[in-house]
Amino acid sequence: MIRNEEALDYHSGERAGKLEVRPVKPCLTPREMRLAYLPGARAACEAIVEEIDNVFKYTAKGNLVGVITDGSAVPGLGAIGPLAAKPMQEGMALLFKRLADINAFDLELDTKDPDRFIETVRILAPTFGAVILKDLRAPEGLYIHEKLDQLLSIPVFHENLQSTAVVATAALTNALALVEKDIASVKVVVCGAGTLGIGCTRLFLRAGVRPENLLVYDIHGLLSEGREDLNLYQREFARREGPVTLGEGLRGADVFVGASAAGVVSVEMVRSMARFPIVFALATPEPEIAYEAARACRHDVIAATSLAQYPNAIVDLLSFPYVLRGALDVHATRITDAMLLAAAGALSELGREEVVEEVSRAYGWERLSFGPEYLLPTPVDPRILIRESTAVARQAVEDGVAQRPVDAAEYQESLTLRLGTGREMLRRLIVAARQQRPRVVFAEGTTETIVRAASVLLEEGVALPTLLGPEAEVRSLIERLGLEASGLSIVDPARTQRREAYAEEYHKMRRRRGVMKSTALERLRSPDYVAAMMLHAGDADMMISGLAEHYADSLRTILEVIGPAPGVRRISSHYMVLMPREVLFIADCAVNVDPDSEDLAEIALLTASAAKALGIEPRVAMLSFSNFGSVDHKMSRKVRDATEIVKSRAPELVVDGEMQLTTALNAEVRQHYFPFCELKKNANVLVFPDLQAGNLALQLLQETGDAVLVGPILMGTKRPVHLLQYRSSVQEIVNLAVTGIVQAYALRHPE
Repeated sequence: MIRNEEALDYHSGERAGKLEVRPVKPCLTPREMRLAYLPGARAACEAIVEEIDNVFKYTAKGNLVGVITDGSAVPGLGAIGPLAAKPMQEGMALLFKRLADINAFDLELDTKDPDRFIETVRILAPTFGAVILKDLRAPEGLYIHEKLDQLLSIPVFHENLQSTAVVATAALTNALALVEKDIASVKVVVCGAGTLGIGCTRLFLRAGVRPENLLVYDIHGLLSEGREDLNLYQREFARREGPVTLGEGLRGADVFVGASAAGVVSVEMVRSMARFPIVFALATPEPEIAYEAARACRHDVIAATSLAQYPNAIVDLLSFPYVLRGALDVHATRITDAMLLAAAGALSELGREEVVEEVSRAYGWERLSFGPEYLLPTPVDPRILIRESTAVARQAVEDGVAQRPVDAAEYQESLTLRLGTGREMLRRLIVAARQQRPRVVFAEGTTETIVRAASVLLEEGVALPTLLGPEAEVRSLIERLGLEASGLSIVDPARTQRREAYAEEYHKMRRRRGVMKSTALERLRSPDYVAAMMLHAGDADMMISGLAEHYADSLRTILEVIGPAPGVRRISSHYMVLMPREVLFIADCAVNVDPDSEDLAEIALLTASAAKALGIEPRVAMLSFSNFGSVDHKMSRKVRDATEIVKSRAPELVVDGEMQLTTALNAEVRQHYFPFCELKKNANVLVFPDLQAGNLALQLLQETGDAVLVGPILMGTKRPVHLLQYRSSVQEIVNLAVTGIVQAYALRHPE
């Protein structure tokens, strides 16, 4: 559950809101400023005057959408007005960028007059490649969409009307395939005649549902021709006669789709439906009937909700980013029903295909296959962007609304490169970590940052946290922060019944290293030692510590109690660096000050294994100030020797060195100056020659780079343990724990 305080902290943070405008061209020197504005921009303006389509070549219009609302129908909140709707608008703009690399401006219009709204958007339309309407009350929002679709020569997409409809149509297609029913013969009941219900109903009809087999209900009963309270858009689905109540309409029905309110469907209603009924309860935040209740009342039911924690989640983010991506890329003039059906078709096809390895890996190698609990691809499936956007773009061409036809193969390749691996990595890792849910002990359980991070891990379902510290103090902190204590285990290091047993075991381990029994008992008052002994004894599966200690002090405890894994010379570390389009692994940046050649080789091999455990095929660069013997110095010779050791121990690994960082990351440099280099693609594992170089590079990335850093992730320990840097934030701790969980499992269970 997301708490209000947590959400408000997220939205305020260091900088208010969720968006900013960033330049994509250099604008530092006076010359660059003149190129950007005057006189440089004048040349681009003249080119557009000569040929209007040049606007897509010389401006950002082709990848810019306007997300527009009046705040009259915000989900779960209603008519809260344009200013209060802005956080929702910014959130959608963020998802467009995050999921499909589409830039978005959110616009909140202060008018209740539909015609003024329409005219305002018409005037603003030249700015955008497409317009997204969101959270507009019905029927005014439907009227606005209809008129703008007629007036504008760019796509007008009504998110509430069309997004969920695409996903629901894909799910319906696959559900009907499972139960071997023909869409033209099934009886469909829709409950909810607002924007969402109308959107689903329209697309179902376009997909093949027959009008005579369709019943639509609202709060007052069946939409019938005799009713005086129906608006123009509801009258599309009014019947001359039919069962008046929803309960009567569901008797013998094949499909139920809810777009109304919680609890309107009972178990008895579902039981009255035809054999192999399909129940899509899409009301939020609570569905018309709970997923568990629907599944429990009949063995033959196929159920879905819009809640992500249940199978078959019918969520709009499976459609709107990708429909708009395809429409923008062909400069579509509008979005047709056929384009929406093409998007639904791509989703349904993906749901029936074999799950790719990275999705399977994300779900802990759980067998995911087409069936009653897997109608749709998971949101982490990287193929969605490629397949759905391509289907939309291709259909736009067929429908004659595309101004820029694209080659399908080239277009799919461009989509693959657009987002890269980095943006998706954490999302996939969280899904994978949920499959394990290990017991993670936090030594500093009285620290606010640790308690918040532990709470997030528990709520996300990725770990079972244990907090060390005086129980009264920890519980007081949890209460003061307004967090949920149930599920968080608390162990008081000074009072735990296991303290003497831990001390006895620790004494056995260290008695020939000068540790007396009394010293062992005293040390086992320390949270670090208790956490380490819990891990050693198997009372925890992972340990995280170091937030309130010097890194070297915490590491010393780990070396004493946990120690290196068999066959490992030295414990080392790496960071995972999530760049916008790629993932890098850099080592060692936290542990070994001046590793020798053997140590460097081991660090390289351990880091390559860590990358592979996360599904990244490693390409290793052994870094130096020298390129392939250009300088004969003991520092470069060390790296050269380490490279040869790695090659001899792992001949299948792609590795080369010694080389400079530019050589490792610049293909043109390698091809021009070092064509013999074994790196045919840029390196993604960077092994630095010593701690000083690695740590400084890391800090430079932290302060100036557009990257998310996860780490330091310890490697080569006997049991999974990770030490925090003292400035670590809640999210950094969560990211480290999630990554550590997935890596530990994969390394214990190699394919």
